[in-house]
Amino acid sequence: MGRPMTPLTRRRLRNFKANKRGYWSMWIFLALFVACLFAEFIANDKPLLLGYQGAIYAPVLFTYPETTFGGEFETEADYRDPFVEELIIKEGAGWIIWPPIRYSYRTINYDLPVPAPAPPSGDNWLGTDDQGRDVTARLIYGFRISVLFGLVLTIFSSIVGVMAGAVQGYFGGWTDLLFQRFIEVWSGLPTLYLLIILASFIEPNFWWLLGIMLLFSWMSLVGVVRAEFLRARNFDYVRAARALGLSDAMIMYRHVLPNAMVASLTFLPFILSGSITTLTALDFLGFGLPPGSPSLGEMLQQGKANLQAPWLGITAFVMLSIMLTLLIFIFEAVRDAFDPRKGAAAGPIAAEETT
Repeated sequence: MGRPMTPLTRRRLRNFKANKRGYWSMWIFLALFVACLFAEFIANDKPLLLGYQGAIYAPVLFTYPETTFGGEFETEADYRDPFVEELIIKEGAGWIIWPPIRYSYRTINYDLPVPAPAPPSGDNWLGTDDQGRDVTARLIYGFRISVLFGLVLTIFSSIVGVMAGAVQGYFGGWTDLLFQRFIEVWSGLPTLYLLIILASFIEPNFWWLLGIMLLFSWMSLVGVVRAEFLRARNFDYVRAARALGLSDAMIMYRHVLPNAMVASLTFLPFILSGSITTLTALDFLGFGLPPGSPSLGEMLQQGKANLQAPWLGITAFVMLSIMLTLLIFIFEAVRDAFDPRKGAAAGPIAAEETT
């Protein structure tokens, strides 16, 4: 059996649930995110399962050459090819189970009734882009990569920012002074121009962009955490902890950091939404992910270049708006959960939080 929840944990959970907007936004966002994590099983040009001559294959998970199904080529089978489909179903007495959307983010539909970009239809639910790729599939994959990029960048930025602000505020003096001068110089660098210059001779990718953005995104939390540590470092319980011989690291982690949590959590949604919008903006300008990657920014750019196809820009804009709105509502509820003023009637609980 697990450990029972403490009164403080129960109060925080109750405060989070009390924010109905954030609580239901969390479930909606989780449903969308979990579904997108399994995007290959929702939108793919490969079958989920197929049967051929009594054997079962999973093309969505494994690669099979065409010769496996009686073809002539050693390359991977093209399951959308009518010839391969006939080999499996008719000659192999088999069957095929397709995902709900029979397109991946990179699949080109060569059977469009009109030139690309094609409008929404029964085959392409949200139409196609100017290269004939399914918009619905690219939207699902683009949602996943945007959220993963934002979450990873927010986590690492928060860790670096909290550590830097904690060191500044707790030790103060020359440490704080020198660090502040460094931050002033570093924050004055033109981030967008640096990204554009680097992108001109380095092909950007997910991790490259993440590393570059991490160099600058951590500074947004430093000032908040620094102020909290400067305020709390001379409190009586901190002095008592020093008198008992606790190390500076232990005092910072156990006694001072909890007081900075509420202020830090207030800024997390801005970091997360800023990370997602920055990636979208870079993709829109052509300096983000490699060409062909599923991206909301690239869809917005196509919408701008193809004004006769409004479904491109509108779809990407609506998805981006929904994503950012849900995230903001969730973090508002998280902030309420950690706010000691919420439900502060229980005096012992409030005292426990500050110690």
